Amino acid sequence: MKKETNTRREFIAKSAAASAGLILGVNTFASSGKSRIIGANDKIRVGFIGIGNRGSQLLALFMQEPDCEIAALCDIYKPYLLRDRGLVDPRYLTTMPGQVPKMGENFSGKPVYYDDYRKLLDDKSIDAVCIATPDHWHAIQMIEAVKAGKDVYVEKPLTATIKEGRAMVNAQKDTNRVVAVGLNRRGNEVYQKLAKEISGGKIGKISVARAARVNNMFPNGIGKLEPEQPPKDFNWDMWLGPRTFRPYQYNIAPYMFRWWSDYSSQMGNWGVHYMDAIRWMMGEVAPVAITAHGGKYVLDHDGDIPDTMQVTFEFASKAMISFSIFEATSGELFPYGELELRGTKGTVYASQDGYRIIPTTKGQFQNWDKFIENEEFNVPSSELTDGSNAYATGTLVHNFLECVKSRKAPLCPLEEGHRSTSFAHLANISLAVKQRLEWDAVNERFTNSEKANQLLSYEYRKPWKI
Repeated sequence: MKKETNTRREFIAKSAAASAGLILGVNTFASSGKSRIIGANDKIRVGFIGIGNRGSQLLALFMQEPDCEIAALCDIYKPYLLRDRGLVDPRYLTTMPGQVPKMGENFSGKPVYYDDYRKLLDDKSIDAVCIATPDHWHAIQMIEAVKAGKDVYVEKPLTATIKEGRAMVNAQKDTNRVVAVGLNRRGNEVYQKLAKEISGGKIGKISVARAARVNNMFPNGIGKLEPEQPPKDFNWDMWLGPRTFRPYQYNIAPYMFRWWSDYSSQMGNWGVHYMDAIRWMMGEVAPVAITAHGGKYVLDHDGDIPDTMQVTFEFASKAMISFSIFEATSGELFPYGELELRGTKGTVYASQDGYRIIPTTKGQFQNWDKFIENEEFNVPSSELTDGSNAYATGTLVHNFLECVKSRKAPLCPLEEGHRSTSFAHLANISLAVKQRLEWDAVNERFTNSEKANQLLSYEYRKPWKI
């Protein structure tokens, strides 16, 4: 199936319907009255909180936008803050060279450097912030940012707990700020197209969807290390923030925190992407029941999250989503793409590069031939010069800056990000309590387990709070 090549800006214009065009406010002031009026031709002054691996990727995309001025940078690791790879601890460069950012950017004007995000938020000249800190920091920083009158682009996974997500949504409503969540498949035209067509019944009634994270880390995973002093110029206490104090280990931060349940999970890191895309295409908001199985079955390392996990989400619509984490094996699950939706008329295999629709075949006692035809859709390679992930995220970044000026809802609004991130927390809680859980999505409480309800939040280390 051929498709015309278009620019990112043209694509965003065509995608306006996906953002629902909702107006967030009648003026450009936060309830705190701390934000400045942004004219149609003004540059948006953006501050960046967290400029490590993902933060640096986002910084590069914001720098491509002519409407954006890089006003300030904030990080708790001085080499990242100063954008000097030569100052990075040699052990980081040895153990995770691909996750240490290149840095050395050429800024049009010199940004202000902050080692404490609160000082950045106090800067009244900053219009918006991009938050790409570890997951356990997102809620505190986003809530404080909107209260300071800033619009916010916040990375996924949105939260460390479900309670945090609802507090973030409430804070946005109270302050009337634009908040966009970095679930990049919302900015991808393949998934935007499928979200429209599948909801119209293109593949019939969907009974099950599947996706997986496959990544063979056998046998050593992130390794085994003893606590020690953090590297020079790394503010470990600030990195921990609201989490309980523990001594520093090189296989926690930076980056490897994703294998520690106090700070993240692979269900949150990868699962949220797929759950967001699937529930968006299926038109689902939240499950009514969750069952998870698995554990740390294979890897001999310090990480404490499952290396093998199987989760089933059940919906009131009589459909299921199945998600797997396989971090001790390899291989593709599907003939094409990263996820699968199985309908009565056909099966969709999709990725950010395109999709395939395979018609169903008749089963027992049926005499029909087929309900739909084979279909193939590919994103033109000319659109993906930086890769489909970078292109989709760049679309979200551009859309966010447009929304800062227009006050419309972004492609991935905060409520959507919260609902998708909740899937990860629900799965992890089900595994922790070893129980099939029934979920009240309106009140955001489990109806059959008080033990599970106790895991909807945690007690912050003082002085941090939301």
